[in-house]
Amino acid sequence: MLAIKLKRIGKKHQPSFRIIIAEKRSKLGGGYVEDIGWLNPLTKNYSIKKDRVEYWLKNGAQPTDTVYNLLVKSGLINGPKRPKHSKKRSNENKE
Repeated sequence: MLAIKLKRIGKKHQPSFRIIIAEKRSKLGGGYVEDIGWLNPLTKNYSIKKDRVEYWLKNGAQPTDTVYNLLVKSGLINGPKRPKHSKKRSNENKE
């Protein structure tokens, strides 16, 4: 199954990400099918090829949670954002 996910590029302490189409179980450093955009988390800038995202979503590619939230923010997908981290704690506070 194909997934839309982030691939980290850039130097140490200067992260930058490519938004790619790849097999869901493939390694992040492995090959990918198509490059459809980029994200710079330091400046909060991003660019997405909207027509290619729509094409891959119609053909069954599933975005990861982070990419899904980015697509909601850019207006390509309607709906609420997905939580990335759970605020629930295990039984640490219960005594």
